[in-house]
Amino acid sequence: MSTTVSTYQAQINGHPTSLSELTPLAFAGFAHFTALQVRNRQIKGLDLHLDRLRKASVEFFGSAMPDDQLQSYIRTVVDEGPEDQSLTVTVFSRNGEFTADSMDVEPAVLVRTGAPSNGPKGPLRLAAVNHERPLAAIKHVGEVGKTYFLHQAIRQGFDDAAFVDSRGCLSEATIWNLVFWDGETVIWPKAKILQGTMMSIIQRQLDRLHIPQRHEAITFERLKALSGAAVMNSWTPGIAVTAIGSNIIAEAKSFISLLHEAYEAEPISFL
Repeated sequence: MSTTVSTYQAQINGHPTSLSELTPLAFAGFAHFTALQVRNRQIKGLDLHLDRLRKASVEFFGSAMPDDQLQSYIRTVVDEGPEDQSLTVTVFSRNGEFTADSMDVEPAVLVRTGAPSNGPKGPLRLAAVNHERPLAAIKHVGEVGKTYFLHQAIRQGFDDAAFVDSRGCLSEATIWNLVFWDGETVIWPKAKILQGTMMSIIQRQLDRLHIPQRHEAITFERLKALSGAAVMNSWTPGIAVTAIGSNIIAEAKSFISLLHEAYEAEPISFL
């Protein structure tokens, strides 16, 4: 009888982890992270991931690990793993949460890998939920609401959930950025959101392709006049959205193709 050995791994500060090191992290909620996809042992938008981790570390812990050190931890895991994989970099305090001891400390870094993912095929139908994420600009752990609202959406017959802020404007989805299309211009929600790394890749490549884009407050009334909608995250540059709540949206295939074209134009980062 043959046994399959997993090639996926977890390392803390560049070294393989033990059970005793991982156990205290099982329910730790004071940490931030970034998630990315590795293809052919290559990464796109690495500068954006490093920038995200640096800024969040300063905000959470008062200091940040040097970019080249973080990059070396990522490189080690990528080199030792399969050609295609998912990778998550989590920055945390060994002193845990609910304590002043996690203030102004040198954080540790957990890098873990798993099977590659391209996300769902779509199109997706999203429930509309009144919700604003705390510290929306930081990609942090412990957001139980995202999973809760996903489950509630599925029970209602939807695929996932989109969030509506206190102004009645669409902001983001559970683990996705939202993006819209009016037939000529790419429209990003004007709201308190996480600036996704995929979102940043698409924005800079759309600029290079001379595709107009702008930020706009997206109410449900405004949504009715738009020609398409999509979600994106580290899995994919675009999956069509054909409903948000009771609002039906045309499946704009040319818009989705444009988002994917923009992503393909992004060069590979040097590891």
